[in-house]
Amino acid sequence: MPSLKAIRRRITSVKSTGKITRAMKLVATAKLRRAQERLVQNRPYALRVQEMIRELSKGTAVDDHALLAKRPARRTLFLVLTSDRGLAGAFNANVNKATWNWIQSNRKQRDTIELRIVGKKGRDFFKSRDVKVGHVYTDVLNNLTLERASDIGRELVAAYIDSDFDEVFMVYNEFKSAITQKICVDRLLPIEPQEVELQAGASEMPIRPSAATIYEPTKADVLDTLLPMSINVQVYRALLESVASEMGARMTAMDAATKNASELLARITLLYNRARQAIITTELMEITSGSESLKG
Repeated sequence: MPSLKAIRRRITSVKSTGKITRAMKLVATAKLRRAQERLVQNRPYALRVQEMIRELSKGTAVDDHALLAKRPARRTLFLVLTSDRGLAGAFNANVNKATWNWIQSNRKQRDTIELRIVGKKGRDFFKSRDVKVGHVYTDVLNNLTLERASDIGRELVAAYIDSDFDEVFMVYNEFKSAITQKICVDRLLPIEPQEVELQAGASEMPIRPSAATIYEPTKADVLDTLLPMSINVQVYRALLESVASEMGARMTAMDAATKNASELLARITLLYNRARQAIITTELMEITSGSESLKG
């Protein structure tokens, strides 16, 4: 059995760890609340942009717009959204695994696959794997702004327009709840106008322009402006989803860690009490034996 001193050190260590995990849970809970508010505010806007593109692209030849035109998919670019820090359950591992599985399954059909990674955890995962990492964006989720997301979106659009890549995918965690996140592998480019379903936070019906709608200067010009803007919006939405997912995963992980620390502390305390009891019992037996010896 360990000495009392060793057990006391372990009790102190577990108590300290429990305080840290409890504090991290509280911080994650507060950040999750703010992230959810931003996400709920953004989701309807992102959906409206998609809906407008769907309506504007009706009757439009896709070859007339660079971001709608399809090319044989030989060169693929991925935007992988991870975090800079760990201690968030499977938040980062799920994104990295989904990306790597796609690469392994489709590598033979592609001439080039390149990654652009948001977050140090994605960088650390892929640096030892056989895939090209073009750029790593750090400190994005911690200080997320529309401007930063738009910068990333513009870089993706430029790479596609310059024909550096034939398709662009984005892999991220979609926030469902504090304990549930869904891995999404979305194709950003070329843009495919499609029917948009309302999601949480979108309380109104989709906007459908009437036949009397006037576009200035032309419908094609409006679409040309809206298409790259939609990429920025989708990147920003995915980053917001990732922030909320990270905080939810971290809150859940730290809650479980705090409970485990409490259970471990209870077991160690019981061990400590038993060790003390054994020492006291031994001392009493020695005193009794000594007393009996004196009487004899």
